[in-house]
Amino acid sequence: MERKLATIQKIREIRPIEGADAIELAIINGWQVVVAKDVGHKVGDFVVYCEIDSFLPIREEFEFLRKSSFKKMGDREGFRLKTIKLRGQISQGLVLPISVLMSQVDDTFVVEEGVDVSEVLGIVKYDPPIPAQLAGKVKGHFPSFIRKTDEERCLSEDVIVNTEDGPMTIKEICESKYTGKVLSYNTITDENEMNSINSHSIQKNNNDWYMIELESGKTIKATGNHRIWLPELKCFREVRELLGNETVKIT
Repeated sequence: MERKLATIQKIREIRPIEGADAIELAIINGWQVVVAKDVGHKVGDFVVYCEIDSFLPIREEFEFLRKSSFKKMGDREGFRLKTIKLRGQISQGLVLPISVLMSQVDDTFVVEEGVDVSEVLGIVKYDPPIPAQLAGKVKGHFPSFIRKTDEERCLSEDVIVNTEDGPMTIKEICESKYTGKVLSYNTITDENEMNSINSHSIQKNNNDWYMIELESGKTIKATGNHRIWLPELKCFREVRELLGNETVKIT
């Protein structure tokens, strides 16, 4: 199962950006994305949301990205999405009008939230080239229980999660296919709550592990694309995009 890079989503909230007349902030599935005001996005609108690390093909409707995002990936040319700052505002990913998708599908296509449209739009994951001097070298030892795939954001097997039955490691939860509830954080209500586990997945990683050290001395091991909630900015940020001075939410 591949990572869903481009999906149909709804705009949950639109916020103004101080001092900006032409752009505003759209909140989509926990991500914050800077969008142009003249597009006329509204809360509740269906849009196509493209995640960070998406690699968009060379097409006329994506040409506006050329100056900021043009990249080569092997023999392919396209536009790579990454976290950027516009007028001091963090922007994570890209919002496209639903019309960009509708021009590529027939009349039987049904617009539903969460539908993966990566293949329809020709969007793949951007994999940066490995420098020749680093090819074949791997730093560190990684959990042997993780299988190969290129999809999920992962936490290390030894990360402890609070469950309704007490603390458990990620490995214990996945290997036992634990069906109880785990402590989670609701970004809308700003409260911790117990929620059921949607699925269990033991994944491989591409050796992209990061160690996050908190002021308390606690450490968390996660992949570079794992999302961390930043309560002061009210947004998610991928681990590899952290600057090191953020306040993070840990349940």
